Amino acid sequence: MRLLIVEDDDILRDGLKVGLSLAGFTTDAVATCESARAALETNAYDAVVLDLMLPDGSGLDILRSLRSTRDETPVLMLTARDTVADRINGLDNGADDYLGKPFDLDEVAARLRALTRRSNGRSSAELRWRDITLQPASQLVERAGRQIRLSRREFTLLQALMSRPGAILSRAQLEDKLYGWQEEVESNTVEVHIHHLRSKLGPGLIETVRGLGYRLGPEP
Repeated sequence: MRLLIVEDDDILRDGLKVGLSLAGFTTDAVATCESARAALETNAYDAVVLDLMLPDGSGLDILRSLRSTRDETPVLMLTARDTVADRINGLDNGADDYLGKPFDLDEVAARLRALTRRSNGRSSAELRWRDITLQPASQLVERAGRQIRLSRREFTLLQALMSRPGAILSRAQLEDKLYGWQEEVESNTVEVHIHHLRSKLGPGLIETVRGLGYRLGPEP
C-alpha cells in the first residue's frame, strides 16, 4: 500500500516514513500544503497521513479539497490538536480517523490497515485466494499451511493483487505500489518480482494479460 505522509516536523516525518516502510507500506512524505496538493494530483495513494498545522496552511484545507472532488482516499489526521472539538471538526470535514500526538507507531500502522481494509469493502484483516493466506500486520504468507518467505516488495506486489482479485493491474499501477518518489525503478522490476512470486508460490496463480498487466488466476 502506498501512503502520503504530510508532516512539517522533519524528525517526525522521517520517523513516520521509516517506521511505516518497515511495517510494509510504500511511503512518500511532504512538509507543506502545496507539496501535498501536487502529490495528490499526480499520484494515487491508498491512504493519507495528514497533520493539521502546516507552515503554509491547514491540513483541513487539503482534506476539504479532496472531499470536494469526491476523492474517497482514506485520511488519518495525526496532529497535536487533540481536543474533542478538534476531533469532531476533523471527522466532520471528511477525515476517516483522528489520532493525537504523541502516538504509538504500531497503532498508526494498525489504523491505516483498518482504513484501507474498509475502503476496499473488506471486514477481515486477512486476505485469502485459493489456498493462500496473507496477513498484512505480520507480513506473513502461507500456502496450504506452509509459510512462504517473501521479500518486502514481493509481499507488497502479492498484497496488491490479492486486494483486487480478478482485476488486471498494469505494470505502472504495480510500480506505484512498490516504489516511492526517491526509489529508483528498473525497467523490468515488476517482471522480476512476478517471476520470483511464481517460483515461490507455484504456477497458475498469477496470470499475464498481454498488453495490459497481471491478475490472479481464477478460482479452481
